[in-house]
Amino acid sequence: MGLILMLAGLATMQLKSADLANGATIASEQRYPRCGGKNVAPALSWSGAPAGTKSFVLTFIDTSVLPSGWSHWIVVNLPASASGLPKGGALPAGASAIQSNFGDLIYAGPCPPAGTGEHVYEFTIYALPRRAPAIVENASANELARALSAIALAKATLRGTATTP
Repeated sequence: MGLILMLAGLATMQLKSADLANGATIASEQRYPRCGGKNVAPALSWSGAPAGTKSFVLTFIDTSVLPSGWSHWIVVNLPASASGLPKGGALPAGASAIQSNFGDLIYAGPCPPAGTGEHVYEFTIYALPRRAPAIVENASANELARALSAIALAKATLRGTATTP
């Protein structure tokens, strides 16, 4: 199940996953290895990108890390023709990953620190009117989300939760 979001009355986009229902607990298969997982990115699909979309950016952010969030996966320059990513996170030609706050260039699943309770994670797909802007590696997750939201034609978010095993 996906969540539909609109930006300033513009195009409606939807982000879905066969591996994660919106608001549900993220499966152990998708969790980071040191938290008992296999670090397998869930399959993602999106639809409803507006006319004028030239590329997509995908982020996966732990919004519970204060004050700046924590990025687990940043994929830039997904082609406008893309409508999803397969389970495992293989990227199409032309797309690339930026180093996340986790220090990885690949999907890094949830692994909340012990004693911090339930964390909320957001996959967000941004439809951009151009290629992705330059993104500094290990950038603040919340600053990145604000910057992308400011230039996006539309976006959609899928949320999941995880706690320390």
